[in-house]
Amino acid sequence: MNIKFHLTTGFLLPIGAAGGLLAETVGLPMPWMLGSLLFVALAVSLRKSNLPENYEFPANFRKFFMAFIGIMIGSQVNWALINQAPQMLPSLIAISFFVVLAHASNFFIFYKIGHYDKSTAFFCGAPGGLMESISMGEEAGCDIRILTVQQFLRIILVIILVPIFMSIWIGEPVGSASGIKLPEVTTKLALPSNYALVLLLAVLGLYVGPKLRLPAGHLMGPLLLTAVVNLTGIGPIYLPDFMLVISQIVVGAGLGCRFLGIDKLILYRAVGLSLVSVISMLALGLLLCFVIFPISSIPANVLLICFAPGGVTEMSLIALSLSANPATVTLHHLYRIILTVLGLTLLRKRLGLIKV
Repeated sequence: MNIKFHLTTGFLLPIGAAGGLLAETVGLPMPWMLGSLLFVALAVSLRKSNLPENYEFPANFRKFFMAFIGIMIGSQVNWALINQAPQMLPSLIAISFFVVLAHASNFFIFYKIGHYDKSTAFFCGAPGGLMESISMGEEAGCDIRILTVQQFLRIILVIILVPIFMSIWIGEPVGSASGIKLPEVTTKLALPSNYALVLLLAVLGLYVGPKLRLPAGHLMGPLLLTAVVNLTGIGPIYLPDFMLVISQIVVGAGLGCRFLGIDKLILYRAVGLSLVSVISMLALGLLLCFVIFPISSIPANVLLICFAPGGVTEMSLIALSLSANPATVTLHHLYRIILTVLGLTLLRKRLGLIKV
């Protein structure tokens, strides 16, 4: 890789940071990653003639920062969360059915209606695990531009539609629009020790994940190691905001570079397909809520949030708006994501979606 490649990367990162800052200011969901992606995608599309020939965003650089996103997800796993699981058995069983049925219906939508190839349709249809599905889809050789668009649209549409519906239902704003924020994670470790442990988990995870042939190993390795550390009582691991922001900017910029030359018609079709997909998933979640509500201890409005296939943070904020325990919502969403990733891992082998 020559000096022009490094200079181009150094040029794109501040553009991604500016996009993230603007997205944060206007209140977009997942602002630092989404804003970085949009601004970099726009930059490479408008200035493609100025890019070095065959330029690609450095993969190892992006994977290093994806490790921190894995740590962030793994840091949410603790015994308090796991101990709640037996009390929520009916809804967790229903989530299992939701993942299978939602993935099957999404595959039909993207494969039969959208005419995507089998691999792209399979990973686009994942009802959870945004970064995991993108990473595994990239390994499988699917169209990463379409996959990235569809997975981000799933998150965005759910985050837009569910708060609007819930606000109409209860008569006041919910989620981030209500001004509520999640409580900060505190750690019993001294900050230098905590930061050193975060870096160690990232490096070890990047080594262990691919070594164990984990799907999206650069993400899942750090995630699993962090979860183990949390459960041993050494943690909780605290990932400072600035590390998460930088990681999202880098990952967003890397994804944005993949949009070079994407056709507008592809984007329009993706929005239409995503609307059909999201509405069908929300309808399925609502149906399952009605089925299990008589035997569940969770209020109906909170139960609906548990089935919404959107971002964990925004759904937890909605739970706080409803004076519900956000841990209840977090548990259901983590379970949905884990099941989805397991399904992607097992089925991609059986369907022959592993690139040789």
